[in-house]
Amino acid sequence: MTAKDIAIETISKLPVDSSWEDILKRINFIAGIRKGMSELDKGKGIPHEKIKIDLKKWLTK
Repeated sequence: MTAKDIAIETISKLPVDSSWEDILKRINFIAGIRKGMSELDKGKGIPHEKIKIDLKKWLTK
């Protein structure tokens, strides 16, 4: 699917009374997810164990 196809599908699934802000938030959310998935596919992710260590540090401060 192209980016345009995904945007159209995403918008079509929103409630009829969605505001411009609702639409932008949803499109930005989907774009962020797709960017993250692309980065993971390219090996740019952070290992799960490192995330667990970092989160533990952040949550205990």
